[in-house]
Amino acid sequence: MVEQVDFNIGIALDTRNAVAELLNVFLADEYLLYTKTRKYHWNVVGPHFNDLHKFFEAQYEKLDQSIDDIAERARALGGNAVGTLTEFLKLTRLSEHLGRDEESRQMIENLLADHESIIRNLRAAVDLCTEKYRDVGTSDFLTGLMEDHEKMAWMLRSFLQ
Repeated sequence: MVEQVDFNIGIALDTRNAVAELLNVFLADEYLLYTKTRKYHWNVVGPHFNDLHKFFEAQYEKLDQSIDDIAERARALGGNAVGTLTEFLKLTRLSEHLGRDEESRQMIENLLADHESIIRNLRAAVDLCTEKYRDVGTSDFLTGLMEDHEKMAWMLRSFLQ
């Protein structure tokens, strides 16, 4: 996984490999959530169309930035970033919603469930990076990503109330 480039950042090669693999799973999760959010942006209908259309756009733009940041973090550790749909679908822990004409409330519920899943996985990964891998940089990075997802989840929850 990690390129065979000699550099010393205080993290052993095998640890960098493990962290890069972990980051690629999050990269896949983010990409699937980005795609789902974009789909909902395109297909939302109903009395709240304008608000939700803009809201989904703001969320997928934030996810797009997260995708880039995760890939660059994996590269900074000397690893590669996956980048094909096949790889994303193989690695993601989220599910697609194929061919469904969902109501806006169901779209929001689906996105909220995905954000909450990512948040739970990020919490576990922060602990793993801190305690097992001793990679405080990635732990801090994942904490920031978790905070972004917590905010997006809060906004989605607010639509449901």
